[in-house]
Amino acid sequence: MNRRVQVILLSAFIVAALCSYLVYRVVGSRLVTAQQPKTTQIIVAASDMKLGSVIHDTDLGTTEFQGDLPKGAILSRPQAVGRGVISDLYKGEPILESRLAAPGAGGGLAATIPPGMRACAIKVDDVVGVAGFVTPGMRVDVLISGNPPGVTDVSLGPKVKTLLQNIQVLSAGTDIQRDSEGKPQQVQVVNLLVTPEQAEDLSLASSQTRIQLVLRNPLDTDIAKPPGTAVSTLYQDKNAVLPASKPQVVRAAAPRVGPRKPAEVYVIQVYNGTKQSEQKFSPSEGKQ
Repeated sequence: MNRRVQVILLSAFIVAALCSYLVYRVVGSRLVTAQQPKTTQIIVAASDMKLGSVIHDTDLGTTEFQGDLPKGAILSRPQAVGRGVISDLYKGEPILESRLAAPGAGGGLAATIPPGMRACAIKVDDVVGVAGFVTPGMRVDVLISGNPPGVTDVSLGPKVKTLLQNIQVLSAGTDIQRDSEGKPQQVQVVNLLVTPEQAEDLSLASSQTRIQLVLRNPLDTDIAKPPGTAVSTLYQDKNAVLPASKPQVVRAAAPRVGPRKPAEVYVIQVYNGTKQSEQKFSPSEGKQ
């Protein structure tokens, strides 16, 4: 083979190899870049934070998050510092807007109250507080008992009625932390999460009646419709057969008869010569 041809073929081979290598590097780098997920630096909890606590700069840390960010993720420290925690946060957990109170709301119990709701405090004892088992996060019904105003029949006795149902307990005393073990806590005041209308009813009931709290399963959200119970009904024999009711005869009232009008009388004078006489008759006589 001619030496010149050999040089040309060798040069073409070297050029093809270089081009293949360059194409491989460019395409390979793009594939690697496309396969690597996008990372973003987000703010996480540097330590465990309890409900109602206020976040400080030392309570926060940063980490690289790959993929789509969680909804409401905090990306800078100033967005979280000074805000109250409305749900327990744990070390390494991303800080979300939904877990923090509004800026300026601070911490404590007030920060845990949702917009449009109120925290209403009522006094409790071992009976009202269900022997100390009414703890933050539980659900209760509110019962009231007493003598209804305007009831003159004292034989019925006091009456009990369910005033509110499925009400969340915000705090037991000064404790706003939820107890996962459900240990009883002897307290004197319990704060309930209610609407403004329910707060009015509860405040009035606290001053006029006796209140008792009844525990319920948090998963049971059905609203019952109990009719209320009076003391007199507790002693009734529920197994007794009620006597058949007798049909009542309703008598129609007799029509009222007004005073009768005097009958009309006609007077006719009769002249017979020098004699004069009068005859009287009424129209009813003529009809007969």
